[in-house]
Amino acid sequence: MTNIPRPAEELRLLDWELRQLEARRTQLLQRRAWLLGVLRAAGPAGSPPRPAGPPAPGAAPPSAQNVLLTLGGVLLTIAAIAFTVVSWGHLGIGGRSAVLGAVTLAALAAPALLLRRSLRSTAEAVAGLGLALTVLDAYALRYLSLPDADALGYAAGTSAVLATLWAGYGLLLGELRLPLPTAVVTAQLPLVLWAGAAQAGDHAMTAALLVTAAFDIALALWTTVRPVRVAAVIGGCTLGLWGAAGAGWLSVRAADPTEAARAGVLLLFAALIASVAAWRAKGPQIAAGAAGAGGLLVVAAVGGVLRSVLPSAWSVPGYLMCGIALLAAVRVVPTRPVRHGLAGASAAVQGLAALWALPVTAVALLAPLAWATRPWSATPADTRTALL
Repeated sequence: MTNIPRPAEELRLLDWELRQLEARRTQLLQRRAWLLGVLRAAGPAGSPPRPAGPPAPGAAPPSAQNVLLTLGGVLLTIAAIAFTVVSWGHLGIGGRSAVLGAVTLAALAAPALLLRRSLRSTAEAVAGLGLALTVLDAYALRYLSLPDADALGYAAGTSAVLATLWAGYGLLLGELRLPLPTAVVTAQLPLVLWAGAAQAGDHAMTAALLVTAAFDIALALWTTVRPVRVAAVIGGCTLGLWGAAGAGWLSVRAADPTEAARAGVLLLFAALIASVAAWRAKGPQIAAGAAGAGGLLVVAAVGGVLRSVLPSAWSVPGYLMCGIALLAAVRVVPTRPVRHGLAGASAAVQGLAALWALPVTAVALLAPLAWATRPWSATPADTRTALL
């Protein structure tokens, strides 16, 4: 049998085809590598490449899976709460401790195994159940061992311990997104609850708020985990504004220089927090806003002390002098957004002082026009009568 073409010719053609295929494969691989580099440079917005083809039968969309897993975790948590509250009295002390401890340890250990199998959503749901069970453990501990403990004091200590444990758990299982933000939210409570348990005064409560806000701002500026940063920013801004408003109210109602100085120290601490945020912030608008808030707090602190020392008529001029003195810092600060913020704070103080002086200025300028209606009247007894 004769081969057409001959074997040597056919072998040459096959080699040529293979070389063409290899060249095309190399070209496609280079193109694929370039596209992967573009997607990585785009960050989270770029979606990773996925194999083409229809999804496997029976596979639910990820969003539906997450919803179902979240609902399952919520139902498990409700069941655990119902067991703890309703069926608690039917077990002895040993049985109660054993059941809750075993379930809590199992719920906290399960996410590690689930993450190894790439079941991240399931691990998040089970971890949420474990965090809720630790709260139930703390409640059970007080119910059994510390029934006479002060509620606010126990809550302050428990929130501090739980925040520390959840933070360590989140750092140990870094792929979980729930424990670390939950720890940050829980960390807002210890100092405030402690101040309430100790029946501290307004100054101590305000200090507790500002210290917690300082912790939040420091965490937001130096952490790289986005959920933690968001939780810290929200907590820091909320407690910082609350503490600054409380310190301002204490400064306004201070009756003597000692109270004004104590409130001024709190205001200066709040100004320090805002200044650090202004220096470390990346966005120019955030830096300018934080610098402006810090400048206003400094004016409120120093002006409050001057108000308690000077006569009442000189209160607003005292704040005005502090606002004008704030312009001296504008020439020293090298950062433009911070300069703009300080200048805005000084302008706001001067504008408020001008509004305060506007009625008196209007009377002084316009009241003498009434003299034209009575040119032959007697000489006024004093300046006030001459103006009014």
